[in-house]
Amino acid sequence: MALSGAPGCRAGERGPRWRRPWKLLALGLLSASSVLAAAPGAGAMSREEKRRLGNQVLEMFDHAYSNYMEHAYPADELMPLTCRGRVRGQEPSRGDVDDALGKFSLTLIDTLDTLVVLNKTKEFEEAVKKVIKDVNLDNDIVVSVFETNIRVLGGLLGGHSVAIMLKEKGEYMQWYNGELLHMAKELGYKLLPAFNTTSGLPYPRVNLKFGVRHPEARTGTETDTCTACAGTLILEFAALSRFTGTSIFEEYARKALDFIWEKRQRSSNLVGVTINIHTGDWVRKDSGVGAGIDSYYEYLLKAYVLLGDDSFLERFNTHYDAIMRYISQPPLLLDVHIHKPMLNARTWMDSLLAFFPGLQVLKGDIRPAIETHEMLYQVIKKHNFLPEAFTTDFRVHWAQHPLRPEFAESTYFLYKATGDPYYLEVGKTLIENLNKYARVPCGFAAMKDVRTGSHEDRMDSFFLAEMFKYLYLLFADKEDMIFDIEDYIFTTEAHLLPLWLSTTNQTISKKNTSTEYTELDDSNFDWTCPNTQILFPNDPMFAQSIREPLKNVVDKSCPRGISRAEESLGSGPKPPLRARDFMASNPEHLEILKKMGVSLIHLKDGRVQLVQHAVQAASSLDAEDGLRFMQEMIELSSQQQKEQQLPPRAVQIVSHPFFGRVVLTAGPAQFGMDLSKHKAGTRGFVAAIKPYNGCSEITNPEAVKEKIALMQRGQCMFAEKARNIQKAGAIGGIVIDDNEGSSSDTAPLFQMAGDGKNTDDITIPMLFLFNKEGNIILDAIREYEAVEVLLSDKAKDRDLEIENMDQKSSENDSHKPTSEEAPSESQDAGAVSEEPEGGESSAVGDPDPLSPASTDSASVSMADLDPHAPGPTEASAPEPACTPGDSQPQEQNTQTEASSKAHWDRKVQPMESILADWNEDIEAFEMMEKDEL
Repeated sequence: MALSGAPGCRAGERGPRWRRPWKLLALGLLSASSVLAAAPGAGAMSREEKRRLGNQVLEMFDHAYSNYMEHAYPADELMPLTCRGRVRGQEPSRGDVDDALGKFSLTLIDTLDTLVVLNKTKEFEEAVKKVIKDVNLDNDIVVSVFETNIRVLGGLLGGHSVAIMLKEKGEYMQWYNGELLHMAKELGYKLLPAFNTTSGLPYPRVNLKFGVRHPEARTGTETDTCTACAGTLILEFAALSRFTGTSIFEEYARKALDFIWEKRQRSSNLVGVTINIHTGDWVRKDSGVGAGIDSYYEYLLKAYVLLGDDSFLERFNTHYDAIMRYISQPPLLLDVHIHKPMLNARTWMDSLLAFFPGLQVLKGDIRPAIETHEMLYQVIKKHNFLPEAFTTDFRVHWAQHPLRPEFAESTYFLYKATGDPYYLEVGKTLIENLNKYARVPCGFAAMKDVRTGSHEDRMDSFFLAEMFKYLYLLFADKEDMIFDIEDYIFTTEAHLLPLWLSTTNQTISKKNTSTEYTELDDSNFDWTCPNTQILFPNDPMFAQSIREPLKNVVDKSCPRGISRAEESLGSGPKPPLRARDFMASNPEHLEILKKMGVSLIHLKDGRVQLVQHAVQAASSLDAEDGLRFMQEMIELSSQQQKEQQLPPRAVQIVSHPFFGRVVLTAGPAQFGMDLSKHKAGTRGFVAAIKPYNGCSEITNPEAVKEKIALMQRGQCMFAEKARNIQKAGAIGGIVIDDNEGSSSDTAPLFQMAGDGKNTDDITIPMLFLFNKEGNIILDAIREYEAVEVLLSDKAKDRDLEIENMDQKSSENDSHKPTSEEAPSESQDAGAVSEEPEGGESSAVGDPDPLSPASTDSASVSMADLDPHAPGPTEASAPEPACTPGDSQPQEQNTQTEASSKAHWDRKVQPMESILADWNEDIEAFEMMEKDEL
């Protein structure tokens, strides 16, 4: 779809005047050749290079898809580290994440239309037959309404859309008779009981067999749902109604959207993150464009495109104006309070907001899209992937990365909108990082920690549904496609819905007459119909000129969002005091604290304690400012405490046939070699000790000498184990948890503490692995007697050097010199001082700051900050500084819900069978890397 001016459509023209053809909207499916020419010196990518990268994407998809089909199907998802399927109930619970799993072959359904986009029509036909034959949607299982809608219902509808397209072409799918649509309708009816609320907002979960609120359903007692959960239904439900002629699905989705719109905060036109499904009260009153709200905005704009209803565009433009007024602080997008939108609600951003530049492209607002995308790209260049959350000064806040596709999505949209080859280079970087850091023998593994490079045993279905689709389209030319993708619109899961649905089975009035828009003016509709002559004013260097000031924003600056009050240059009230700026010696700050009802108490040891009593504040607004200040101070003080803890470490299997591609998250020790100060790490072959618990003198020292000792947790102190193996000549040690089934996926990491004595005599590195990660090494030993690992602060590059060394590494090479960047700072890991069970102290992640209006507390103290203090805890004010490295990630540690007596299917495929078919893959990967060089 071209961004150039369209017949009867002028830039800035009011959206509702714009009718068919829908191709005129900038859906991100734009012909790059029809817009901005490559900037001089931009280094336009050759057609051959684009084709090579496109083929590389196909090979990567084949690697992921074939491993899912071989090792996981019919399970919902692949566990790429252990090469088996993730079946709900057979693995430790991961909490809400598992609500996406419904025993309905999730990954296969989610991947259906990706197969056609990637020209794999034969595989698509086979996959559709498998879905029709094998998938059961009547399981007694509780699933997320939101995830089931976008992944399963959307996957079935996307598969149906491309199936009927292929059937019309006459070569494939001639037997197809709407079976996927029948399944989609069946699933739609199973989701409808969730809408049985007075508000019309759906319950967040539903039982596929029993619905909600029945005793058998085990759900229906929830009171809250997220805005995106209730507001991201209209595309799939309306498409189902338009395909089938059954209007009830579209009606229910519209009612939910109408209710959210009516409950928006009228003065700011923002919505909160979570809402009470019965009363409509906002439960979390912070507002942004990331997790919890993101796709609500996306679906308002896309619903206008697909359904032709002007009210959706008017709502989107109203919200967008508020977003750009309050949340957008270029290049940052910071959450604010819906009642006091001048106040930031967070000092960090989550990775899901990476979709927003793509949505801005659809809107036609290119400049801020380029700015935010470039900022995100700089974060990726620093950490290889986008952390789940990062601070305003670009330090890691949450370190995970589950291979999310949102940044690739925005990259694709920006390239189609600008034609700038820069975005092809961005896509190339994404491909290289995925192959270099996430690729494992059985697929692609999510990153447990972007700083250490450790893996998590998960490959979510959206990785196949979205990532490869956007990357392939980024490098594909029109002639590479077997159909015209401009005839479709992407859902939030990148499923394809045909635009001709806009004129099919229109059973709903296009205009919602129950809602008035008296506050709107024409300025809300600027850029609804974009024109490249306006977006790029005859300047081929336009996009580059926007990016250039942001090139070093991550590494060389400490940006801070400027509040709207500060921008007013004194024309309004002064911005409230922020915790990061507070100085206890500043009289003006002390006066502000007094107005906010905050008391400062000087303790005898020189520390200060802050306590707030809302009743002592000068006004209710000052009381709210005081509560926000206290919440910020708690967050910063908690962060300071965690800075004294150690980050996680990495155990990397470097011997044949792994070559460093398997990285395990390891807990550190508070004694022994500090791996952060030894960048080369410790490298050596592993050997099990006797006795295996390591609590007495080692009886097989000849097997342990100059090797890394493996031992089991329990029966004595960690430091005692370390001394025993060091005496036997070991160069390092790995303690493996004796708790069957424990995993870093579901349990918080912790540190191994000393024994209360001086531990300076321990000089070797010691790391801790949970049971699941430890078994990966033990299984490798059973299949390959000689297994070599690298103990380090973070994973080293998996390059050809490691592969070429193969088995040539000498056992004496315990240290492998590498050139790496400075180690990252501390990670939230609690300390364990001794071995007996119950000795673990897990870290507590930093909760989201609550909106001041969401709590009724009359006083707030900081008594929870220092667990060592007998009384109220003081919080020293952190100095606003920009320090290199990363802050402490606030890991979302999910405790396993299963009992220790629960029987899990621990059957792990033998290493030999896992790797038997991998030799060809290794050779292909080596050739691919050589080609890149």
